[in-house]
Amino acid sequence: MGWFSKSTEGFFLATTTPPDIAASQYLGVVNGEAIIGANIFRDMFSSVRDVVGGRAGGYERALSGARDAALDDLIAAARELGADGVIGIDFDYEVLGETNGMMMVAVSGTAVKRG
Repeated sequence: MGWFSKSTEGFFLATTTPPDIAASQYLGVVNGEAIIGANIFRDMFSSVRDVVGGRAGGYERALSGARDAALDDLIAAARELGADGVIGIDFDYEVLGETNGMMMVAVSGTAVKRG
C-alpha cells in the first residue's frame, strides 16, 4: 500500500490508492479531528529539552494520542457510510488559541467500498 497504510479487521487506510485494492464505489470525503491542550509543566520541560537537545516525549505522546483519536473519528465516519476503507489520507497540524496553547490534528480522505 502507500507510505502510510494500515489494515485491520477488513478495513484499510492508505495515503495513496493501492494498486491491489479496487474501489467499486467512492462514498465521499470523511474527516476526523482532535485538539490537545498544552500543559504549562510540559511547556516548561519542553523548553529545557530544546536547550539540551533531547526529545520532548510528553509532546510526542500527546501528539500521537491526538493523531490516533483523529484517525478513530475518520474510521467511524467512513464506516457510517458503509465504507471498507479510506484512501488519499492527508494529515494536517495547526496551532490554535490566543497563546498558541492548543494543537489540532485533522485527517481527511475519501471513503471507498471495495470492488
